[in-house]
Amino acid sequence: MSTGEGSLARFYDGWDVYQGLLVEAVGGLTAEQLALQAAPSLRPAWVLAAHIVSARAYWFHHVMGEGGADLVAFLPWDDDGEPRRSGAELAHGLAATWRTIADCLGRWAPAMLDDRFTTPRGYQFTRQWGIWHVMETQSRRAARRRRWRSRSAPARQPGRAGL
Repeated sequence: MSTGEGSLARFYDGWDVYQGLLVEAVGGLTAEQLALQAAPSLRPAWVLAAHIVSARAYWFHHVMGEGGADLVAFLPWDDDGEPRRSGAELAHGLAATWRTIADCLGRWAPAMLDDRFTTPRGYQFTRQWGIWHVMETQSRRAARRRRWRSRSAPARQPGRAGL
């Protein structure tokens, strides 16, 4: 993440590491793992990852006007009826939308956190709220993905670690 002097990047230090781990984890999931659900009434893992991609594109590009037109393709990824995405596709979407976020954090200054935006439905929010909302959305989704990975991972062999 570029860290321009006085940019927001220093406040989000470490988020880029999390993004790398997220891309690596999702990119390595099989179709079977991506289809897992924490409960029958909850969305499968691939939809949650697609939602992170779509939400990033929505808030940063569609609402705040950041990033290029290539982000438009990610907007419907979590809509009903969208095709199932592979781990590689999801990893690509996560990486592409992260590049936009990292660029913004490197350019935006703390004084810009109070800038206001309006969604297409007329809701107003600050830049700070938009960043926080995207972060908390993916944090909740990541916690669910950890549960699926543990459900699909082979059982650990009993042993004496560290001896």
